[in-house]
Amino acid sequence: MATRSEHHTVPLSVLLRRELANERIEGPELVHGQAYQSKKGEDFTLIKTERQRVLGDGVSTYSVFGLFDGHNGSAAAIYSKENLLSNVLSAIPSDLNRDEWVAALPRALVAGFVKTDKDFQEKAQTSGTTVTFVIIEGWVVTVASVGDSRCILEPAEGGVYYLSADHRLECNEEERDRITASGGEVGRLNTGGGAEIGPLRCWPGGLCLSRSIGDMDVGEFIVPVPYIKQVKLSTAGGRLIISSDGVWDALSAETALDCCRGMPADAAAAQIVKEALQAKGLRDDTTCIVIDILPPEKPTAPLPPPKKQGIGVFKSMFRRKSSESSSQVDKEFIEPDIVEEMYEEGSAMLSERLDTKYPLCNMFKLFMCAVCQVEMKPGEGISIHSGSLNPGKLRPWDGPFLCSSCQEKKEAMEGKRLSDRHSSGSD
Repeated sequence: MATRSEHHTVPLSVLLRRELANERIEGPELVHGQAYQSKKGEDFTLIKTERQRVLGDGVSTYSVFGLFDGHNGSAAAIYSKENLLSNVLSAIPSDLNRDEWVAALPRALVAGFVKTDKDFQEKAQTSGTTVTFVIIEGWVVTVASVGDSRCILEPAEGGVYYLSADHRLECNEEERDRITASGGEVGRLNTGGGAEIGPLRCWPGGLCLSRSIGDMDVGEFIVPVPYIKQVKLSTAGGRLIISSDGVWDALSAETALDCCRGMPADAAAAQIVKEALQAKGLRDDTTCIVIDILPPEKPTAPLPPPKKQGIGVFKSMFRRKSSESSSQVDKEFIEPDIVEEMYEEGSAMLSERLDTKYPLCNMFKLFMCAVCQVEMKPGEGISIHSGSLNPGKLRPWDGPFLCSSCQEKKEAMEGKRLSDRHSSGSD
């Protein structure tokens, strides 16, 4: 068996592969397409690609894709489309390098969602919207979601990754428990005589969802705090599908991926919408965005068929995969391609979502409201830990801090004060 020299000579083939890998790290090629069929005219999309931001070590780019599925009117969807991104970006501290910016995204997304909801509710309009919001920076994909629109990923290595959460009361027991604990009621529509029909809804209001932006007539326990998942793809890339419930009520994730395999992104989006309409008809607004994340030198290459998946696919979802290099020497120098889970959190509690540990906490200004970013004097803000059930662990004078207005919003969402926004509405 051959041994390595004491100088650990690296083969030229490995050096060349490393050089190629370094070039790819600069960023993938993004190719996107979208398609829709309108029933109510309440679905809206946001697509902003190659947005530049100046860093201390140069210029970096990121892209944003958003899907807003409105209900009870389109006002909340339109407002969120126009304001959510700026609210998220304003919550990210300035002068961060690339890695710090990506690490700050989850907290900034929570702040941006809550601020957008709070500002929209002050307009006293009763509509609401689901949001699936995707930010792609390099090979890192960050997804924030409220409601029942979904985002899935098929990496080039195969498999299906669910990057969003379904906040339908019908299928989310944890959310049902949270709402009832906050003072809401969950049940089906009662037609009289004890007969109940339709999906589970939150009362008052009758909304089928536990999280959204807007819906001020339903109650503050319908919260805008998003589920967030952040993953890093290998440089082989993958395909993202973002769709409203008009697609997912008709197609499984696997069916959606299979029906458009090998198609470019624009044709793939159209095919998914077509398949959904053939399966269930046009019962709701049906919108789809497809994003191909590809190595720069292969902008039009179709994704290969996925490897056959077995029962253990979810257990091995983020497991490190072995290199398929034919050379034992190569294996010693090349990291295997993986999809790395960087962050995942779905708690509805702001005290858990805005609290950040060292060193991330040092990026954010202490005397600035963690939600609306208004500056406060020392001693003026209210700690997000105020009223904590674990006083020995968290102290009320520990930051981050909220302004009085955002503190009221936090208490209302947690059921600590009665909402005066109770009237009737519909999903």
